[in-house]
Amino acid sequence: MSTLTNPVLPSSARTSFVPTGSGLSITGLLRSESIKLWSLRSTYWTLSLVVVVSLGIAVLMSFAMSASTAGFDPTTGAPMAVESAQMFVLVSTTGLGLGQLIVAVLGVLSISGEYSSGMIKSTLTAVPNRLPALWAKVVVLFGFTFLVGLISVVGSFLVAMPILGAKDLSASLFDTKVFLPLLGNALFLAIIAVFALGIGTILRSSAGGIATVLGITLLLPTVLAVLSMFVEWIADIVPYLFTVAGATMITPNAMESWQGFLIVLAWVVVSLGVAALLLKRRDA
Repeated sequence: MSTLTNPVLPSSARTSFVPTGSGLSITGLLRSESIKLWSLRSTYWTLSLVVVVSLGIAVLMSFAMSASTAGFDPTTGAPMAVESAQMFVLVSTTGLGLGQLIVAVLGVLSISGEYSSGMIKSTLTAVPNRLPALWAKVVVLFGFTFLVGLISVVGSFLVAMPILGAKDLSASLFDTKVFLPLLGNALFLAIIAVFALGIGTILRSSAGGIATVLGITLLLPTVLAVLSMFVEWIADIVPYLFTVAGATMITPNAMESWQGFLIVLAWVVVSLGVAALLLKRRDA
């Protein structure tokens, strides 16, 4: 009588299941990234701060502005006359200058926080292809920051209306001279957040990412502007800086708006392109 035994496969013949794609749909990824973004306490603080700062600065500037001037000519010292539409745009968007720095910090924290907490491992396990998770994070961050930027500039316009109206200044929100610059400011705010997300993914460090983004957006233009006084060719580089091109995108100066937008887009493509490459190749 023979004994039946279960054959044991050699180790080389054993197979294991390795997921080849994302277990989540696009909708699921977007929902997941939205939940993760709003699970950060910093998200509430930073986005609320953008709105509050924008409205506060709009109110202060509205009271400070006269009916005919928005400052003084740096060459003559005489008051500069501006149109009502320009006045409203200036009042409505000045607060976003600080808002840009705030969302830059949020952009870095939205990914560096996952690395510091170890949550990134769960994310990449659920999405083995990795890149869909990054693109979902980009879409969610862009969408929320653009919406907050739009709320900020439109809200600033509305709070400025009665104050400037008392000074015989009026403008329509739907005037293209008003609405397009407001829309451009909200768009650039969202672009900065996405650019910062790319930097945060590359460096995987909150401190390093924030320092790098603020250095590029805040410090680099100032340093090069000073150096251009001594080295002429540096002045040719300044228009291609990220924030300088962003300002040109909104208010054409040395270049057209579309040229400024393409330069800004190039910065973002490089940031996200390097981030995607490293995310795909590096261990979590």
